[in-house]
Amino acid sequence: MSKLKTNSGAAKRFKVKKSGKVKFARAFARHCMLSKNGKTNRRLRGNGHLEKQDANKVKQLFPYGAN
Repeated sequence: MSKLKTNSGAAKRFKVKKSGKVKFARAFARHCMLSKNGKTNRRLRGNGHLEKQDANKVKQLFPYGAN
């Protein structure tokens, strides 16, 4: 039987950690940052982790677990 393919779009956007959590980068943090207020800019810093329900859906796109 052939190998299963990882969803390439998900591979670019998510990282499955050893703990099972799914890490992602925040959207809307690439340009036009001066027009956003400071509170928004602080919230967009760094990475986030998906909630458990959403993480389970994303993990289905990675047939061999952590990428």
